[in-house]
Amino acid sequence: MTLRYPHERHEMVQALHQWQKTHEFKALYRKRAGVEGTFSQTIRNCGLRQACYCGLQKTHLQNLASATATNILRFVNWLNEVPFAKTRISRFAALAPF
Repeated sequence: MTLRYPHERHEMVQALHQWQKTHEFKALYRKRAGVEGTFSQTIRNCGLRQACYCGLQKTHLQNLASATATNILRFVNWLNEVPFAKTRISRFAALAPF
């Protein structure tokens, strides 16, 4: 087996993989997962991946409108007691034993 990268980089990657399994990392990532969910929802619902306008002021206004629409949608879902979506599990991850 041949590694493309130097041995030090391989050891660093292995150490990071081990760190990702710790409770400290999971606590830090939990915050990021919430933000990523908000980004994902806004991109899906408002098409925020690409700006419709040219210019900083118009783009900023579009971002504010998208954020407001996302908050209104979440509020309406909360009023209607719509449950949160379950986290998807990839087909490959579903094959892993528990």
